Amino acid sequence: MENQNQVIGTYVLLPTRPETVELVNIVVREDFQSKGIGKQLISHALEKTKDQGFQTIEVGTGNSSIAQLAFYQKRGFRITSVDRDFFTEHYEGELMENGILCRDMIRLSKSL
Repeated sequence: MENQNQVIGTYVLLPTRPETVELVNIVVREDFQSKGIGKQLISHALEKTKDQGFQTIEVGTGNSSIAQLAFYQKRGFRITSVDRDFFTEHYEGELMENGILCRDMIRLSKSL
């Protein structure tokens, strides 16, 4: 997404299985956050994936990513699984967010 010829938000989709795509990254420039840009990006991603014939979209985020977990659930994503110790096994050092150790990957999905 652009504003005055500058990128202010983007997302990356990765097909993972037949009829399934993963939202592997979504970002909104900090000075444009809390203005509905993320909602617009998610809506665009859902529309594009459905148009391309995908049946399911998945996303993963950290157990300590409270705002992101709420954001996805408000958009109809449901928690489907937990990859225990994902971040402690795949990242060096401790990741802290919201005063919580980020250990587990929370996986969510939405039917299109």
